[in-house]
Amino acid sequence: MGKKLVMAQKRGETRALCLGVAMVLCAVITYYILGTTMLPLYQKSVWTQESMCHLIETNIRDQEQLEGKKVPQYPCLWVNVSSVGRWAVLYHTEDTRDRNQQCSYIPGSLDNYQMARADVEKVRAKLHERQVFDCFSTTRENETSVLYQRLYGPQTLLFSLFWPTFLLTGGLLVIAMVKINQSLSILAAQK
Repeated sequence: MGKKLVMAQKRGETRALCLGVAMVLCAVITYYILGTTMLPLYQKSVWTQESMCHLIETNIRDQEQLEGKKVPQYPCLWVNVSSVGRWAVLYHTEDTRDRNQQCSYIPGSLDNYQMARADVEKVRAKLHERQVFDCFSTTRENETSVLYQRLYGPQTLLFSLFWPTFLLTGGLLVIAMVKINQSLSILAAQK
């Protein structure tokens, strides 16, 4: 009976040790992936200066109103704001600015024009309700655009690092508990 218990205990310890090592390895791999994808985007982001934006005007442009230019097949919200004592164009995120510099906000669903138009109207109404809101600008002198929301800010980075840290801590705790259990059983066997 005692020998069967020791064998079962060794198998359980081995499995728990493998689980702890696997958790630590997954955390290390996740840290590597985040370090090569998220961290460079966070470091390259120039939108670090937080400021207050005052709404000047909003305009919904349809494809007919954007003559002579390659236009998207969705409604385009254009927002002018006053930030840090100068006129600027408000963009929803960094990606919005990169996708289309003629639009301040690009609706999420572009399949249905009416739904996209309703989404743009909703965003426009929220901006008119607030009039003054937080925004992000760059320290460059000649930049005439600001962001409403940063995609690669410190909160996003911390949220991305939470689960790998939790996994690493859990894995190290499992390994530590197995090692403590092994050392206590050796001490008990010696007495």
